[in-house]
Amino acid sequence: ELISCLPSPPPPGRGGTPRPSAAMKRTREEVDATLQIAKLNAAELLPAVHCLGFGPGASGAAAGDFCLLELEPTLCQQLEDGQSLVIRGDKDEQAVLCSKDKTYDLKIADTSNMLLFIPGCKTPDQLKKEDSHCNIIHTEIFGFSNNYWELRRCRPKLKKLKKLLMENPYEGPDSQKEKDSNSSKYTTEDLLDQIQASEEEIMTQLQVLNACEIGGYWRILEFDYEMKLLNHVTQLVDSESWSFSKVPLNTCLQELGPLEPEEMIEHCLKCYGKKYVDEGEVYFELDADKICRTTAQMLLQNAVKFNLAEFQEVWQQSVPEGMITSLDQLKGLALVDRHSRPEIISLLKVDDLPEDNQERFNSLFSLREKWTEEDIAPYIQDLCGEKQTIGALLTKYSRSSMQNGVKVYNSRRPIS
Repeated sequence: ELISCLPSPPPPGRGGTPRPSAAMKRTREEVDATLQIAKLNAAELLPAVHCLGFGPGASGAAAGDFCLLELEPTLCQQLEDGQSLVIRGDKDEQAVLCSKDKTYDLKIADTSNMLLFIPGCKTPDQLKKEDSHCNIIHTEIFGFSNNYWELRRCRPKLKKLKKLLMENPYEGPDSQKEKDSNSSKYTTEDLLDQIQASEEEIMTQLQVLNACEIGGYWRILEFDYEMKLLNHVTQLVDSESWSFSKVPLNTCLQELGPLEPEEMIEHCLKCYGKKYVDEGEVYFELDADKICRTTAQMLLQNAVKFNLAEFQEVWQQSVPEGMITSLDQLKGLALVDRHSRPEIISLLKVDDLPEDNQERFNSLFSLREKWTEEDIAPYIQDLCGEKQTIGALLTKYSRSSMQNGVKVYNSRRPIS
């Protein structure tokens, strides 16, 4: 295929000549003469010739009326199947593009090759299928661009989700705040509009946050109220001598319904257990690790530092009988200082740390100068991309050294 471009003269009124008229279109003889001058063999080309000329709308389109977006095959197929891609972000945020289940950074890529917008342009493959004999196709260029948007898969920006929901945590139906109509509340549509993440990623994070929908609005339970609900459930399990692996839903609702709304009791069971059906009855298998972890948070949030041995004793006494506490249950929630005497433990929640990689490491190294991989791993695990490892992150953002035969990591830059 031969593409022949007509020069684009200046528009009328600026000292130039008018744009080419139909009479100025190239003939086959002119094209053949051009081929001869260029020393090209017409037999090696498709017989169809595209003669391109700039139309009156080309300059306007080039000014930014249109953007080019490069899509990977999967996203392209989703659009062809009728699905939508959404660009999300406030004015002060870097724009991201979201599919139904993934989030991508939008980056402008410059190109040295001018990209032309040609409506109805036929590709060589399409021309090969046509029975064309030395025909000339006169095509008008609608616009052009020297850059395009490219997508790079990124982590969803979900920290803002918890921030919004914590503006008005749910303290129970009788709370004075629930009678205040001016309190901040967010529907699913509100969150999709404000959070830079795909719908699937947002819904997954709402589950992680133990959020629930109340009256059409997503709410996070205030921690004390959540503990109140959990205590009602565990005390009932104890009084009825049920197995933690088989807690009947209907009986829980009947017994605890007079104390709290039934939907809150069921929500608590969903947060701390796994639902299943046995002989037509709905049961929940309670997760001992989750219950132990939340109990530890309750004990630690009221103390800056806690003697480790004393904490472990009080913690074991505070969980329901039959459950066994372990420090492994506290990864990403609490940090143990083995070098202090006596050893101490303190609350450090991973979801309270910055979302940006460098800021996260700066924050961690300001809390502790040197970290073992075992200690730091729970606090950077969520930063790993699809094919990234904790080791790769540590190599990029920290220096390693040996201390008493143990590899430790410290900051690459001074921390103020």
